[in-house]
Amino acid sequence: MGSKRFLFVLFLFYGSAFGQELKQGKEYNVVCVAFYNLENLYDTIVDPDPNKTLQDDFTPLGDKRFDTQRYQQKLENMAKVIAELGTESQPDGPAILGVCEIENRLVLEDLVKMPAISGRKYKIVHYDSPDRRGVDVALLYQEKYFKYESSASYVLTNPEDSSFFTRSQLLVSGEIGGEDFHFMVAHWPSRRGGEKRSRPLRMLAAELGLHVMDSIKKTDPAAKIVYMGDLNDDPVSFSIKNVIKSEGDISQVESGDFFNPMEKLYDQGIGTLAYRDNWNLFDQFICTSALVEKGGDFSNYKYYKAKVFNAPYLKNSSGSFVGYPFRTYVGSTWQGGYSDHFPVYMYLVREK
Repeated sequence: MGSKRFLFVLFLFYGSAFGQELKQGKEYNVVCVAFYNLENLYDTIVDPDPNKTLQDDFTPLGDKRFDTQRYQQKLENMAKVIAELGTESQPDGPAILGVCEIENRLVLEDLVKMPAISGRKYKIVHYDSPDRRGVDVALLYQEKYFKYESSASYVLTNPEDSSFFTRSQLLVSGEIGGEDFHFMVAHWPSRRGGEKRSRPLRMLAAELGLHVMDSIKKTDPAAKIVYMGDLNDDPVSFSIKNVIKSEGDISQVESGDFFNPMEKLYDQGIGTLAYRDNWNLFDQFICTSALVEKGGDFSNYKYYKAKVFNAPYLKNSSGSFVGYPFRTYVGSTWQGGYSDHFPVYMYLVREK
């Protein structure tokens, strides 16, 4: 598909604190890619699956008293944030949006119909996962930017524990402006039980993601892949630096490397969630080297910059957790907030 069939917003850039320098006086096509942990976006219906009982707390009769009114407010809150992501440089917001902690396709269908984002006509790619909490990952996309071609879901297993069930990893392939792209969405195992004790599970998740990406690169060494998700690890954690072996310094990225733009943000003290007065940056993008500009060449789509969206309304304004993400619930107490994670987004640009 040729680029003439896409309606891109043009914007002039004059440099970036956390990205690559673009040429003054040039016009660029801009595509926004985002990821957001929606923090327990469940519907209000009791799930009949006896292996997925945790989400029953999110029902009118459950501990959280999650009724239709609260469900609608949760949807409105999520849509408000999505509507604002990346709009300082791309008024259409994310062309590609990875999400996690969603119960099923139904909640996504309800989400994309919310007035704040319904005009974007997001399409949904979703597979059910075997996760015990009953949450999945998914990808939303705008058809006028992304031509969907195929998708697949990869189940994460633990050879040492047959009772281990967690979120699958999603691969979605297609075209942007006639260029092939692959997007992966993941939600790695949590740090429950402690970071060190749970680390092997995230290493397994990293190995699975790396295996899928390497398989794509064997067919196309110059493949443009964006791996995104809540990795429950920081950009400098073992799973990312030693398993995936990502590079945080864009000037050091060589052909075949993986580039993690979130590492520099992490080094600056920027996070997406807080725990016990420490900030973590679990929500990340990892890109193949084909998306890193070399010699000022933006004739094809390349990574430009990445940001954390942490608007004031997404933060607690008072109390013991002032400045922390403003959550939907704390325990079983309704807060009416947004999520325990800030969303992240990045731009891909190409010279007009």
